[in-house]
Amino acid sequence: MAAVLRLSVLCSARGSRAVFFGTPVVRPAHVAAFLQDRPAPGWCGTQHIHLSPSRHSGSKAASLHWTSERVVSVLLLGLLPAAYLNPCSAVDYSLAAALTLHSHWGLGQVVTDYVHGDASKKAANVGLLALSTLTFAGLCYFNYHDVGICRAVAMLWKL
Repeated sequence: MAAVLRLSVLCSARGSRAVFFGTPVVRPAHVAAFLQDRPAPGWCGTQHIHLSPSRHSGSKAASLHWTSERVVSVLLLGLLPAAYLNPCSAVDYSLAAALTLHSHWGLGQVVTDYVHGDASKKAANVGLLALSTLTFAGLCYFNYHDVGICRAVAMLWKL
């Protein structure tokens, strides 16, 4: 933030060039345009700072998504002992939904953080959606046509 702040010691009141660096001083209007990733008249900088994803900036969607992630995590903490104590189809399907949603959101953050470029990001998100859909469908198929998640884990523990 030191590059964004205006130091009145190094520049005049009119916003002329800084004494040491020879670049124009950033004014508040330029700062707002800089943080919103829009070029402003007179701005010569090339670096952009992205503080949050643009699709959630300034909305309640980010807060709701964060809360939903925490609710699913706490739900998983309760479902694991319930699956051990009372293995039934309701717990099996709840585990299938919660595990798929939890892993989808986690891998979505990996895509957001590490995949760059619009086309690559769109392709990765489509692949993630396909993977999550196939995972949920596979777990539901396993629950319906086989012993279910709870009993399968119990059978693995008996080995």
